[in-house]
Amino acid sequence: MNRRSFAILCAASPLAAMLPAQTAPPSPPSSAPAPAAGNQPPRSTPAPYKAVVPPTPGDLSVWPRGVSPDVVGKALAEHFLTGAQAERFSGYPYVCTFYGAMIFAELTHDDALRDRLIAKFDPMLPGGTGRTPQRHHVDDSIFGVMPLQIAIQTKGLATYDPKYLQLGVSWADRQWGPLADNTPPELPQDLHDALVKDGLSPETRLWVDDMYMLTMLQLEAYRATGDRKYLDRDAHEMVVYLDRLQQPNGLFYHAPDVKYFWGRGDGWFAAGMAEMLRTLPANHPDRRRIMAGYKLMMAVLLKYQGADGMWRELIDHPEAWPESSSSAMFSFALITGVKHGWLDAATYAPAARRAWIAVVGYVDQNNDVTQVCTGTGKLDSMQYYLDRKRETGNLHGQAPVLWAATALLRDEK
Repeated sequence: MNRRSFAILCAASPLAAMLPAQTAPPSPPSSAPAPAAGNQPPRSTPAPYKAVVPPTPGDLSVWPRGVSPDVVGKALAEHFLTGAQAERFSGYPYVCTFYGAMIFAELTHDDALRDRLIAKFDPMLPGGTGRTPQRHHVDDSIFGVMPLQIAIQTKGLATYDPKYLQLGVSWADRQWGPLADNTPPELPQDLHDALVKDGLSPETRLWVDDMYMLTMLQLEAYRATGDRKYLDRDAHEMVVYLDRLQQPNGLFYHAPDVKYFWGRGDGWFAAGMAEMLRTLPANHPDRRRIMAGYKLMMAVLLKYQGADGMWRELIDHPEAWPESSSSAMFSFALITGVKHGWLDAATYAPAARRAWIAVVGYVDQNNDVTQVCTGTGKLDSMQYYLDRKRETGNLHGQAPVLWAATALLRDEK
């Protein structure tokens, strides 16, 4: 057990939410000569370890030692930049981690971190030496989030370059264009054609994962340009997925033909709804439907949160193993809802707090998130999900811990 895990385990006691007080500062140096050997004064006794009880059980600002979002977020962002994880582009998990690190840099006013992240991205610009995705597929198209976030954060700076916005927008526009010949639709052709006719992206496949992969690109395009078309088609896409995948209990099947509540799959949708609602105007015609789906899901998540603060690989199976990436995603969604006032703080903030503390306990001494479900396609088999490999340092886990940290740091008032 690493030191952080031990600290978090201690924090899970009835004094769970306690933060250590600062020890007394050392006395200023004295100009008096040191006493002769043999006449040393007795050594002072260090101040005892003290803790401060947070104002409320659901406080989201006072944390045990080693759990504060600024410390955890900085550690994971630096690890992403300097570790093997960032050496080469590895697909959508890389994008999600990059996005989380960029938001963390913005919220903490860490311009040096932001600039290092941009420098890490630059080889992936057209004509560069970095690897970039090629498929006309939600898992590849999310690539556009990176240049769009760079454009958003550098707008108005002397270093602003329109090439980032142009690149990001090209990916967002392509997502609503015809599929390339080498990327056939994943749905039956008749269903694919009907959904596209209804205004959905040709990349639509009705997997629960899409509600982060697809929606984030369009949201970032709207945030960067202010063009309402990106937001409107994005919200419509989410409503269709809500109608087709959300069940009466509030959870989501992995796909219409795979009727299991896979943890990270539902986590993608939870995080996607929270991001959507952060941006969607109060008078948008689809906001009411999305908010209803979000609140229904958040309510049932309280029921399935374990005593340890975590959620399971299969959410409704308490015998399944606690999974860190989904728990971090649910933490992000709950924190965001509480801070915006969508969720009752007295009911939901304690669950959000327990989740964050629990998730940080899975970050090891190398700043790798442990117990992360490996990349997972859909399969109509319960055992398939229960037997998924558990990995350490997988970016599927690093990314949502960064998101949750930023949700705690973000001032939503």
